[in-house]
Amino acid sequence: MKWGLFLFLSFSCFWTQAQVATQLKRAMESFNADEQTQHALVSLYVVDAGSGEVVFDQNSDLGMATASTEKIITAATAFAVLGKDFTYETKIGIISTPKGKSLYVVPSGDPTLASWRWEETKDAVFLSKLKAAVQQNGIKELNSIILYTGQWGQQTIPGAWIWEDLGNYYGAGAQAVNWRENQFDLVLRSGVPGSPVTVVKTTPHLYDYTIMSRAVAGSASSGDNSNLYYPSMGARTGILTGSIPSGKNDFVVSGSLYDPANQFVRTIIAELKGIVHFTTDKVVTTDQEEKNVNWVFTNQSPGLSKIIYWFLRKSVNLYGEALLKTIGLKQKGLGTTANGIEAETTYWKDKGIDPDALHLYDGSGLSPQNRITTKAQVTVLQYARQQPWFADYYEAFPLYNDMKMKSGTINRVKGFSGYQKSKEGKNYIFSMLVNNYNGSQLSLVRKMYNVLDVLK
Repeated sequence: MKWGLFLFLSFSCFWTQAQVATQLKRAMESFNADEQTQHALVSLYVVDAGSGEVVFDQNSDLGMATASTEKIITAATAFAVLGKDFTYETKIGIISTPKGKSLYVVPSGDPTLASWRWEETKDAVFLSKLKAAVQQNGIKELNSIILYTGQWGQQTIPGAWIWEDLGNYYGAGAQAVNWRENQFDLVLRSGVPGSPVTVVKTTPHLYDYTIMSRAVAGSASSGDNSNLYYPSMGARTGILTGSIPSGKNDFVVSGSLYDPANQFVRTIIAELKGIVHFTTDKVVTTDQEEKNVNWVFTNQSPGLSKIIYWFLRKSVNLYGEALLKTIGLKQKGLGTTANGIEAETTYWKDKGIDPDALHLYDGSGLSPQNRITTKAQVTVLQYARQQPWFADYYEAFPLYNDMKMKSGTINRVKGFSGYQKSKEGKNYIFSMLVNNYNGSQLSLVRKMYNVLDVLK
């Protein structure tokens, strides 16, 4: 009787999976024939999460641009290499120099320093704690603030990012010191259509940096069609181009800080003004570690699980770049993008992923030059499912189309990768990528949902 039940259940599972495979084949035939994918490269890879058996495979070994679906790999690597309880620590102390005492900062690459996403990380909380520590130690005069950057490389932006992205909030690179997620808000005023847009203010105040507006007012319903650009080399003026809706008094667009280290230092000096006299307000960096330090304050970030929650839920590019460099620091001794990529590729090679299936240029997927196979992404997702940190990893995935999956979007690239449990109780792992589609993204996404609905 038990043997007969086993055979029945086995046949039932086989029949269900065969049915899903057939339905996916039909759905993909329709998707491939659609005018939006006439000149596109399309890949879909689906496996049974329990057995690892392939349910559907189209172009799973072709490297494709992934956009932000790459974040699932960075997040899994961070969990595996750093541990889910890992925290960043920014240490601040006092050292003696020939010119007097200085505030000495050992940054950790913490992307949450002064972030608004948690009450305990907000800039006002950090500054208040630092101020209290300085007062408690009776410090009245400081020559400068010295940043020790010896553990971090000099390159702040991945080399494969495009110029049009860099000045916008999502184009913020990771550095030894990250401050307020390296973002600021630009408040704008617009008049009648065609008139110049004026800058009202920035939040927070930007030190030694200004924004020049060359944007104009569009129609009242035009939406945000503006773009922020970094200044040319050595300059200190960013440029706003494009248009925003007409008739706005406090329209906000968000940009990336051009010099987070300077913003960090100048903000601290402004906060301590009145209790400490600084003889210079310039950023001083050193790659020589100071051994004789009177430590006065250590700032600790939220745990890695909390960081990755926001990293995947809100697709925060800065977090991906910071995590990648931190992986590089842990595995290679120096926090650089190149070291992070090498460490990440090596880690997954040991788990069965061909390094040629992971051509990486960053940790967030913003670079259009990243090339990853859907099979590699599913392999990472399958591996994560078997790890003790999986619950935190899974929880961080957004919910789209009532499915737990990470989305990815850059120019003419759309992707979804994640997990789905069917109404029959089968668990599937999938990755679907489309490169070089035609027409509207919204229309394409609906058609991608139609394919993935087969897994429900």
